[in-house]
Amino acid sequence: MREYLLTLCITAAVTYLLTGPVRKFAIVAGAMPEIRARDVHREPTPRLGGIAMFFGLCAGLLVADHLTNLNQVFETSNEPRALLSGAALIWLIGVLDDKFEIDALIKLGGQMIAAGVMVVQGLTILWLPVPGVGSVALTQWQGTLLTVALVVITINAVNFVDGLDGLAAGMVCIAATAFFLYAYRIWFSYGIEAAAPATLFSAILMGMCLGFLPHNMHPARIFMGDSGSMLIGLVLAAGAISITGQVDPDALNLYAGSEKEAVHQTVPVYIPLLLPLTIIAVPAADLILAIVRRTWRGQSPFAADRGHLHHRLLEIGHSHSRAVLIMYFWSALIAFGALAYSVNSASMWIVLGVVFLSAIGLILLLLPRFTPRAPRWMERFVPPRYRRRGAVSEVAPGASSPEPPTDEPAPADPDHRTPVASGVSGANGATAIGARSRMADRGRAGTR
Repeated sequence: MREYLLTLCITAAVTYLLTGPVRKFAIVAGAMPEIRARDVHREPTPRLGGIAMFFGLCAGLLVADHLTNLNQVFETSNEPRALLSGAALIWLIGVLDDKFEIDALIKLGGQMIAAGVMVVQGLTILWLPVPGVGSVALTQWQGTLLTVALVVITINAVNFVDGLDGLAAGMVCIAATAFFLYAYRIWFSYGIEAAAPATLFSAILMGMCLGFLPHNMHPARIFMGDSGSMLIGLVLAAGAISITGQVDPDALNLYAGSEKEAVHQTVPVYIPLLLPLTIIAVPAADLILAIVRRTWRGQSPFAADRGHLHHRLLEIGHSHSRAVLIMYFWSALIAFGALAYSVNSASMWIVLGVVFLSAIGLILLLLPRFTPRAPRWMERFVPPRYRRRGAVSEVAPGASSPEPPTDEPAPADPDHRTPVASGVSGANGATAIGARSRMADRGRAGTR
C-alpha cells in the first residue's frame, strides 16, 4: 500500500507543479477559445490542462517501475506499456482539438485507434464473467470489439460531463478511489497478481485528478480540455478492462466455493458492459440522455448544447459550487454503493444505507434555493453569500447597478426580485449563467 501511495503522491505533485507553467504556455499558444453559447464561465480560460496530467501519468509509471514491489507489474505484464501508448495517442488528439477544434468524427476515430493500440499490446478482454453461467471465453474479434466499445463509451462519458469547474476531475477521482479499493482487495486479499496493473492504474489516475483539481476548482484558472478529459477516461477504462478481462474468476473459487458463486459476488463491478454504469453512472446517464435528446431534435449526437445534467442544475437555481458537490455526491453514492455491495451482497444494511443516502440526494436536488445563513455576529467574517439579505444590500450600493435608477416605486409582486449588482453574489452565491462581466462588455464595445 505504501508504494501505491508514493506513486499517487508523485503523480499528484508532478501534475500540480506543471499545471501553472502549462497555463502560461496555453495563453501564449492561444489555446483560449472564445466563450460559446453552452459555456457557463464568464471569461476566456486557457485549456491544455491535459498536458500536465499526461506528464503526471508518465511520472507515476516511471516511479512505479523503479519500486521493488510494483516493478513486477512491468516485468510480468505488458499492460502499463499498452496504457502509455494508448494514452499518448489520445492525448495528442486532445491537444490538437484544444488548439484547432478538430471534427468530432475524427476524434471518434482517434479514440478507436487508441483503443486498438492497447488491444494489440495485450490490454484486452479475454473472457466475460456471466452470473449463473461462469466464465465465457471470447474470440479475438469479440474481445477486441468489446474492449474498443468500453474505451469509447468511457472516454465520451467523461468528456460529456466536463462542463463545470472541477466536475470531471472530481467525479473521475471518486470513481478511481472506489475502483482502487476494489482492485486492491482483489490483489491483496485474494493474492491475485493479475489485479496489480488495475490497482496501479487507479492510483495514478487518482494522483492525476488530485494534482489538477486545485487549479480547476471554481473559479477555474485552467481547463483540462479534451486532452485531459479523454486521457482520464482512457485510463479509467484501461483499469476496468485489465481487472475484468485479465483476472480469471476461477481463481476466487477457493474462497467463494465455486466459480459461479465467485462470479456472482463480483457482478456489481465486474461485468464490462455494466462497469461504466456502476463506476461513472452519472456521466454515462448524461451521455445517454444527450444522445437521445439530440437525436429526437434531429441533430447530430455530437452536436453541443446546454442540456447536460450540470446545466440543468444551474437552471433550477443551484450555484456553481453546489451543482458540482451534488454531482460529486451522486457519483460517490453509486461508486461506493457498488463497492460495498461487492464486499457483502447479502447485507440488507447496505441497501438501506444506499436508499437513505439517495433520499438525501433527492432532497438536495429539490432545495436549490436553500442557502445557510450565518448568525449576525459572524456576518462580517463570512462571504456575502452566507449573509442575510440586509447585509448583502449594504455591499451592493458600492457597485454600479446593471439597470439605471428610477423614481418609480418597487412593484408589489411578491415574486419580484431585486437586481443584484455585478460582482456581488446573489441568493445562491454564484452567477454561473448570468450576464458576462462589464470588462468583457467594454472590450466588445471598443471593437469595430
